[in-house]
Amino acid sequence: MIGVLDTDGDCAEWTFPAEADAVRAARAAVRGRLLAWGLGSLADVAALLVSELVTNSLRHATGPIGVRLVRPSGDGGVLLVEVSDPLPDPPRARSADAEDESGRGLQLVARASRRWGTRPGRGSGKTVWFELAVPR
Repeated sequence: MIGVLDTDGDCAEWTFPAEADAVRAARAAVRGRLLAWGLGSLADVAALLVSELVTNSLRHATGPIGVRLVRPSGDGGVLLVEVSDPLPDPPRARSADAEDESGRGLQLVARASRRWGTRPGRGSGKTVWFELAVPR
């Protein structure tokens, strides 16, 4: 079951169980909220990067996965996207060989976002965040 924490104003938050359907549900929630906010030009890339981070959380953590969007105020600015899980260890970028089926998620986040990083979560765990520039 998806827990919708808040989808009003300039912030939207969801909590997803650590189950395989979380990736699809998070992608759909992010895409839908960005379309509702008039930020459809960011919907595909934001949904892709969220699905990479939620997939990482599913592989390494066992608890709920949080997704949070913060809409920029005014024209331009940046969209802040956060993915949180209960595992305190920060993610590590890996070097993937051409035939590897995984290991590229953080590289994709780093290349497609304006900037990204990690921080300790609220209370426990960690948050991986990234920013996407909003076209003017």
